[in-house]
Amino acid sequence: MDTLLQLTDTHTHLYSEEFDADRDAMIQRAINVGVSRFFLPSIDSSCTQKMYDLEKQYPDNIFLMMGLHPTYVKENYKEELANVEKQLASRKFYAIGEIGIDLYWDKTYLKEQQEAFQYQIQLAKKYQLAINIHCRDAFDEVFEVLEQERATDLFGIFHCFTGDFNQAKKAIDLNMKLGIGGVATFKNGKIDQFLNEIDLQHIVLETDAPYLAPVPHRGKRNESSYTLLVAQKLAEIYQLSVAEIATITTANSKAIFGI
Repeated sequence: MDTLLQLTDTHTHLYSEEFDADRDAMIQRAINVGVSRFFLPSIDSSCTQKMYDLEKQYPDNIFLMMGLHPTYVKENYKEELANVEKQLASRKFYAIGEIGIDLYWDKTYLKEQQEAFQYQIQLAKKYQLAINIHCRDAFDEVFEVLEQERATDLFGIFHCFTGDFNQAKKAIDLNMKLGIGGVATFKNGKIDQFLNEIDLQHIVLETDAPYLAPVPHRGKRNESSYTLLVAQKLAEIYQLSVAEIATITTANSKAIFGI
């Protein structure tokens, strides 16, 4: 039955070196349980070629985003943004991501992170693409930039959403879907407590593999096949079948990415 599901992992780092030993087997495991669509966020220029190689290998399953991740915003961020622009001008992407603000590790480059986030939102508007937002310990800062850029042509996914109910409503009001992954299965994850108050049309599934593995794999390497575990958790929360969760969340991902 599971192979009939059409699940979409809207955020997976398949090019990560954590998969170097078994990447093809890991991708096949995902396909075998119905995860047939993988959207890969960009981190910085060092992963660009790896993404292209994977897309070439799995042209029917792998779809690419382009962007500069906030924790990789350093002294050379303008060079990195120039690379983002160069790639965007050269071929098709399905979103600008992952972009945003991360104050968990380091606040040194907050100003540059804000500037890079806003600049990349403007690129998304120029290319009529969705954005894929990374936000860690920075809800106020992220919402401040989003409010400045609020527009009918601003839309996307709030990746790995870990906020509260009010922040969820605020994100949805800004045309964002909520990317729900392993955190929904954590005992202290909290989002499972209010998710059923949010219409499923605002939800997409993701793993963020190799990070944030869902229960029962918490603390171990995450992989895209675990999208199914997230779908099973949402089926419990929404009192729907896993097939219904798969159908609705994949349709939502198509609305965002256009494919």
